[in-house]
Amino acid sequence: MSTEYIIQKLNSIEKMLLEQNMLKKEVLTFNEAAIYLEVSHSHLYKMTSSGVIPSYKPNGKKLYFNRKELDNWLLSNRQSSQEEIEQQAANYLIKKGRVQL
Repeated sequence: MSTEYIIQKLNSIEKMLLEQNMLKKEVLTFNEAAIYLEVSHSHLYKMTSSGVIPSYKPNGKKLYFNRKELDNWLLSNRQSSQEEIEQQAANYLIKKGRVQL
């Protein structure tokens, strides 16, 4: 095996360990939150400054994030599937008595 291949594999293992460690933490730093959300630092900063995403600034300087709150935020604004929309429409029409089966 080449040295380059071994270094590449070690870097991959290190990245996986860091990601697993991040999943155990409840409070994430700004950098960890950007990695967790898979967004750039500038995009995360824009979201925090506009109040789109929940964050904490205990000392008035560094930003921190609650991982569970980030998960809830990620799962907000659920988009219904086409099948769910069609079922809701059918239920509405049945309820209004416009469709006779």
